[in-house]
Amino acid sequence: MIEILFILTLAASAYMAWNIGANDAANSMATSYGSKALTLKQIIFIASILEFCGAFFFGSRVTKTVGKGIVPIHLLDPHIVAIGALAAILSAGIWVTIATYYHLPVSTSHSIVGAMVGFGLAAVSENLIALESIKWGVLYKIALSWIVSPLAGAILAFIVFSLIRVLILSKLDVDRVEGVFRYLQVITACYVAFAHGSNDVANAVGPISATFGFSETPAWVLALGGLGIAIGVATWGYRVIETVGKKITELTPTRGFSAELATATTVISASYFGMPISTTHTLVGSVLGVGFAGGLASIDLSVVKRIIYSWVLTIPAAAMLTISIYTLLVVFL
Repeated sequence: MIEILFILTLAASAYMAWNIGANDAANSMATSYGSKALTLKQIIFIASILEFCGAFFFGSRVTKTVGKGIVPIHLLDPHIVAIGALAAILSAGIWVTIATYYHLPVSTSHSIVGAMVGFGLAAVSENLIALESIKWGVLYKIALSWIVSPLAGAILAFIVFSLIRVLILSKLDVDRVEGVFRYLQVITACYVAFAHGSNDVANAVGPISATFGFSETPAWVLALGGLGIAIGVATWGYRVIETVGKKITELTPTRGFSAELATATTVISASYFGMPISTTHTLVGSVLGVGFAGGLASIDLSVVKRIIYSWVLTIPAAAMLTISIYTLLVVFL
């Protein structure tokens, strides 16, 4: 039975990785699309390579936090852990698929953490563990980072763009400056893509380490996650790219550069400390930051509201889906 669960979990992880690429591709390349620094085909090619590299070479730290930091798996039977991890990955993937279909940039970090909490609550309801055994302190720190990260991205992006506007745009020809920043934005887009892959691959493969007791995440597991992300970027990534790149605020190369630099700096710092922050929240916060620098009227608040609503729904939706799927899997497996 454990072999069947292993195969099913690998398949579910690949599905989740595809979802991460499809939804979170916007985090790395949407601003380049919105400012017309890159075409959609160029975005797909560049993002696929760099997302894979970030996941493979720098993704192991955050994987430990997602896989083992929330539910006390050492207190549970390995068979139950395997079923719970499978349910969590499936439910997170289903939620992200729904969001991507509606062009909404939700957090895959929110999705998988909410799903793992759902697994913990399901275990509590079956008296397999005590409620206080769930590591609420870890969840609190992760949730706090989701608030801090968009604020950090917004503030940093606001500062960077304001400095560019005062020190460069006001003194030189706008057209010439934007032309230079078109190339600089491509560099920062690559930076974000690598940073995103390093942080968010854990959302797909973290539960594998938890399920099968890997002390260190094997390279082939990280490669599986990176490949799934790359395929997601190439197949369905355009849906959310359009929302973030064109519908929140008008983006120019200087604005896109500022947002991408702020996002990548925040995310790569979080990856170093093993914290699974939301790249989506950070990027949207950064885009809002450069939007605020141009005045509130430049931001489409109706789009922002839809995005925030989807964020609020993510954790409870993923948790409820996990409880339902876990219950069914326990019956059949």
